Amino acid sequence: MKYQSLALYCGSSAGNNPLYAREAARFGKMCAQKSLTLYFGGGSIGLMDAAAQACLSKGGKVIGVAPDFFTQGEVLATNLTEMLLVKTMSERKQLLEERSDAFVIFPGSYGTMDELFEMVTDAQLGMHTKPIVIYNYLGYYDFLIKQLDKFMEEGFLRPFHHSLLLHANDLEELFYKLDTYENTNDSSWLQKIRH
Repeated sequence: MKYQSLALYCGSSAGNNPLYAREAARFGKMCAQKSLTLYFGGGSIGLMDAAAQACLSKGGKVIGVAPDFFTQGEVLATNLTEMLLVKTMSERKQLLEERSDAFVIFPGSYGTMDELFEMVTDAQLGMHTKPIVIYNYLGYYDFLIKQLDKFMEEGFLRPFHHSLLLHANDLEELFYKLDTYENTNDSSWLQKIRH
């Protein structure tokens, strides 16, 4: 698949293990090296900031999308290529979905899960056909991946929807899955829900 941009969903915290921020920075540098525009939530804190600043340090293009009630300079980065301000968190997700060619999920918590599941639900409903990859760094998402398997085993998730959500254990595998992505959604299922 050809893609020129991606959205990073991740924690506004750096977590307890410094390896998370280090890996986010490595990801940001790889985005710059691959000439990918990096979209993210615009934060100047946590894994968001680690990835954005590393991308910028290598000459990459970084675009933040954030609600305008966040404080500029304390919560939001001020040195990005561009900052797009919206009114609500919902508008932020919509704009990130529209602007990005792919979605990558790093460690995070409530906000990251909200973004992940909205993107994969929209993919399930055929609203986009873009790749979504969970980065299971240090096994962070092991239990989530098992839960997704449970959804399918119990008949609540169709296999062709299960495979819309990819996961990778290292960055090389992550970019390989983005590069080789093929959408698995079932066109006959989509026709049933739209007519």
